[in-house]
Amino acid sequence: MMDEGTELSLTIAQIVQRLKGTNLHSQIERQAKECLHRPEIKLESLKDDVRHFLKASGKRMFPTFLCYLFKLCLFMCLSMIICRPPLNSMCTELGVPLARKRPAIEQKELTNKWNEMGTDEPDLSRFRPVYAPKDFLEVLISLRNPNHDSSEEASSKSYWGLVQVPLQVRDIPQMREAYSELCLTSGQLGIDDLTHVPPGESLLMCTDVLTSSVLPVLSEQDSAAAQQYSRQGCPTGLRADLWSLILNSTNSPEDVLHYNQLKAGVIHHDLLVDKLIYKDVKLTASNDDYYFVFEDYLYQVLLCFSRDTAVLDHFSYNSATPPKSYIQGRVGEEEFAVVYPPNGVIPFHGFSMYVAPLCFLYNEPSKLYAVFREMYVRYFFRLHSISSSASGIVSLCLQFERLLQTHLPQLFYHLREIGAQPLRVAFKWMVRAFSGYLSTDQLLLLWDRVLGYDSLEIVAVLAAAVFAFRAENLMEVTSLASAEAVLADLSTLKVMPLIQIFLFATVI
Repeated sequence: MMDEGTELSLTIAQIVQRLKGTNLHSQIERQAKECLHRPEIKLESLKDDVRHFLKASGKRMFPTFLCYLFKLCLFMCLSMIICRPPLNSMCTELGVPLARKRPAIEQKELTNKWNEMGTDEPDLSRFRPVYAPKDFLEVLISLRNPNHDSSEEASSKSYWGLVQVPLQVRDIPQMREAYSELCLTSGQLGIDDLTHVPPGESLLMCTDVLTSSVLPVLSEQDSAAAQQYSRQGCPTGLRADLWSLILNSTNSPEDVLHYNQLKAGVIHHDLLVDKLIYKDVKLTASNDDYYFVFEDYLYQVLLCFSRDTAVLDHFSYNSATPPKSYIQGRVGEEEFAVVYPPNGVIPFHGFSMYVAPLCFLYNEPSKLYAVFREMYVRYFFRLHSISSSASGIVSLCLQFERLLQTHLPQLFYHLREIGAQPLRVAFKWMVRAFSGYLSTDQLLLLWDRVLGYDSLEIVAVLAAAVFAFRAENLMEVTSLASAEAVLADLSTLKVMPLIQIFLFATVI
């Protein structure tokens, strides 16, 4: 259960999101600014004062709509005054500037150890992630469409899950049609390169047959053909080239120059967000058996990424807006608001795991950076943005719950009854696209299909398939903790057999 303060904050966030861009938003924003200058408004007690007033006003006989609008105005006022940009709050609490120019000696030191930043042990004890996936999940759970009539739902199963947003998601027959290349009779790298080796033939010979058709694709530099090929998996030795071709990432001289300019920006200026990046890498990738060796690469890529204003272009097709912070001492004054971090992306707990698997494919920092940036603006941003996109995290959560409810209703009901809602376990997998949970070779096979189908839907399918695979053990658990224990280690799972069986061997 959420406490009252958390519930209020979530309500504010929802209301602000719904009203953005409307006339009413502009009017309320203007009134909220005027409130700041009234002597009777005491900032230190405003949150409690408003909460008490809202309780009292609910008992009065105001017309419902007027009462709603009045509360809305107060919430908006609160959102401007109390819900300050998180980095501004951190800046104030810790006494650390949002940005500062490094002294010449510090610039020289950073230049010299650019390839050895992992050896640094800065004191990060005062810094904490702005949010973690479990916090984001609580926001998604609270989403509701006020215009939706729940009585229209055809099935009571709609209420079993945590996500109650009425979005259209595919069922298994539709999935089979959309992902026909994954059917049981089609060759798959990730399956056929491991099994069914005919007598007298080597595994290498079988793999050669599967990979021979990709060579013309690479020689002709055909991006569309590379994407089609990727649907059935990419050969390990050619994956880096195929992904670069699909993403149109050429590592041209202009790309190398752009990376070096970003590197110079890191060397010249220190940002508060740099500490969050250091902290995240230390907490996640540095403790991962697969990725700890890439710590230096992760710092190089993520520090440059935070300064790349070209990333802002993705907000033109992202439902979110870039976060803003205020010049010190000017909090609340819009003319002193700037996009911060410069790329508009605040790293959350686990963000570095979007980069880590790519380090297995690219050892040139500028190339690694270019591929990661393209992966982010095409796919990864959708995993931490609220939208109605079929590849967005809301749809993925709903897709996962619907698949599980429809095809494993007894399991879903059992887990729900013991307080172990499946989404609470699977969300952390999906928000990272399984990075850090699967073995790297299996993760890359999964991401082959993400690029091949230009969609993250397959991530939700795999999450449901994992539950189906462990269903027998899960039916025996009696708590959320024991369910999490059953699903704690996914490192031995084989991705493609699970997906194929769930999609094409499930009785409908």
